[in-house]
Amino acid sequence: MSKLKEFTASTARPLPVILMADVSGSMSTNGKIDTLNAAVKDMLETFAREDDSRAEIHVGIVTFGQGGARVHQPLQPAARTQWQPMTASGGTPLGGALQVVTGLLEDRQQVPSRAYRPALVLVSDGQPTDAWEEPLKHLLGSERASKATRFALGIGEDADKGMLQSFLAQADARVFEAHEARQVRQFFRWVTMSVTARSRSSNPNSVAVVEPTALDELDF
Repeated sequence: MSKLKEFTASTARPLPVILMADVSGSMSTNGKIDTLNAAVKDMLETFAREDDSRAEIHVGIVTFGQGGARVHQPLQPAARTQWQPMTASGGTPLGGALQVVTGLLEDRQQVPSRAYRPALVLVSDGQPTDAWEEPLKHLLGSERASKATRFALGIGEDADKGMLQSFLAQADARVFEAHEARQVRQFFRWVTMSVTARSRSSNPNSVAVVEPTALDELDF
């Protein structure tokens, strides 16, 4: 590693992005999981190309479906992530995913104290099949999650919009809805734009990205 790279690695602060992805059986219909895989892969590739002199974007992916919630991609610099496509089956154990994410955020080895405030992204197409209210309360009560930028996407008519709104925990925050593949891609492009705007800022903790009122307003 060159001295410049060593200096960059030692001075850049992590900007954690954690995706909670619903991989229940219903996500296997109508090409939803394929669209989600493609959108996340594009996001990772964009993050990996970002200048990391000030903020180094780290990405972790937690899936919830068959077998419960698990870490699909460990939290690490986007430039070092080797993307593994997700598969869909089983129920929708959101509560388990929220517990996993809370553990990640509270782990000082994975999210050091010098890290910028995280971005949390929740994507689901259905109703939770386990108890999620208390795990969500615990997550939102944690110091780091309470300061996180949060994004929520409901895919299809069966998505639990009330649960997604509770995750955002702000009356004026918008749950976005996707009814076709194009809108899933637009949502992730907006998330990508929001995170990269922070990483390029002189103060990545204070950048506010304007929310569109609908995904179709985004022009990419």
